[in-house]
Amino acid sequence: MIGIGQMMKQAREMQTRMAEVQERIAATEATGAAGGGLVEVTMSGKGEVRRVRIDPSLLAADERAVLEDLIAAAHNDARAKVDETVRQMMAEVTGGLGLPPGLDIPGLT
Repeated sequence: MIGIGQMMKQAREMQTRMAEVQERIAATEATGAAGGGLVEVTMSGKGEVRRVRIDPSLLAADERAVLEDLIAAAHNDARAKVDETVRQMMAEVTGGLGLPPGLDIPGLT
């Protein structure tokens, strides 16, 4: 059985690792694409859109609806990539704890 002192030490170590992972997450970027790369959205690990790149061929007035759909699809693709990257980073910290998948840890979402 682990003593309270050992548990507290492990908790402090995990807290330090969590802070490091939060910094890595904030610095992480993922780019999602749609329309075969005609639209790209780059998003931070915190879910902030950093850049949008639109191929000039989509800027014609009659392509507006297509462009809107592609922006949404690229955003969703980037978000999925960010979510997966964050999940992997968190697994590095919590891997040995047996926490259930999808557990919401305050300060990371």
